[in-house]
Amino acid sequence: MRQNKRPILLLTSVLVLLFGLLLFGRIDVRQADAATDYQELQLFTDVLTIVKRSYVEEVTIKDLVYGAIDGMLASLDPHSGFMSPDIYKEMKVDTRGEFGGLGIEISQRDGILTIVSPIEDTPASRAGLQAGDHILKIEDEYTKDMEIMEAVQLMRGKPGTSISITIMRSDFEKPQPFILEREVIKVKSVKSRTLENGFGYVRLAQFQERSGEDLSKALDRLRNENDGSLKGLVLDLRNNPGGLLDQAVEVSDKFITEGLIVYTKGREDDAQMEFSALRSGTEPDYPMVVLINGGSASASEIVAGALQDQGRAVIMGTQSFGKGSVQTIIPLSDESGLRLTTAKYYTPNGTSIQARGIVPDIEVIQSEVKNVRDMSHFREKDLKNHFNTETNGDDAPQEEETLLDEETRKDFQLMRALDLLKGWTIFQGLKAA
Repeated sequence: MRQNKRPILLLTSVLVLLFGLLLFGRIDVRQADAATDYQELQLFTDVLTIVKRSYVEEVTIKDLVYGAIDGMLASLDPHSGFMSPDIYKEMKVDTRGEFGGLGIEISQRDGILTIVSPIEDTPASRAGLQAGDHILKIEDEYTKDMEIMEAVQLMRGKPGTSISITIMRSDFEKPQPFILEREVIKVKSVKSRTLENGFGYVRLAQFQERSGEDLSKALDRLRNENDGSLKGLVLDLRNNPGGLLDQAVEVSDKFITEGLIVYTKGREDDAQMEFSALRSGTEPDYPMVVLINGGSASASEIVAGALQDQGRAVIMGTQSFGKGSVQTIIPLSDESGLRLTTAKYYTPNGTSIQARGIVPDIEVIQSEVKNVRDMSHFREKDLKNHFNTETNGDDAPQEEETLLDEETRKDFQLMRALDLLKGWTIFQGLKAA
């Protein structure tokens, strides 16, 4: 029976136009290459037409096109993807710091869904999920080769509902199920406190729309708590999955007076960018330690790389995640979105972080700390008829005021960072004397 060619021709024209738009309308190749491209597109439309006509169940063109785009982007890299209108809407909410779900950042490694980092004070972190955990199942669905956006959609849901995810970890004998209750995730981007007199601590959990502004406020509060100045600062980027590039630049700029922060390279002219520090608004040149680990990714690595290359801070902890690519969010006509890797970023010294990560200046592996009392030593003051110390009052030894709680004391990496800052301050004082 003779087929009606008009729907096929119309479909072919629509798809050619669609692919042209996805390539930003800039298909500028030689005539021979254009003919080859057209043949490839013709093959695609042939398959699409066969599926539409002969598949066992009726399917819509929209579902087929969505599936084709999704598969096309999944073949590129782990971070490119297609977002349906619902997911695209949720993504825009994510960057504003509030969304519904479990509170984990995920990626793919060799086809395995992997946790980049759990977000602080969320169902995921409270349940004990860790960076590097492999998600084998979400409910009853295996995640092998599952697209990231599909996994996100499965884990998102109405607050108060429960979900089971099956986790495999290097020290697990077998996969373990975790039951988590979804909730509205409100991520507080910046937290700060004084560790000891003059020594501040700032924790960046994620790079959101207001992270730079929130950091400025946190630093002002720390100065007010410490008589107007700081002796040193710990900037904690551990388990920070990244976020907005412009906020990473803004955070870096607060600590660097001048020079390059980060630059990007890509095929498009718009992907060739350089970001440099401005002298105005820069923090005083107090000593800094930046903490990173395997859950520090993307924007976190931009900040750590910039401060390391510019000699502004000592990087301490363990090697970071190694995501050195930039994704551009492109809205599409039906309110869906395209998350496309358009560039790679480089630290000021020209180092690509992709699949390598930031290597700390001082490697400190997180360890369990136990307090052991010094019970065995017999001291001078314990001897009979010992001399008393002569002081004029001003020279009397005074204990350093500390605000460290038990949880902080057990954070081995943080305590090492604080020790380094204190030693640095003492050494500078000796040099000045």
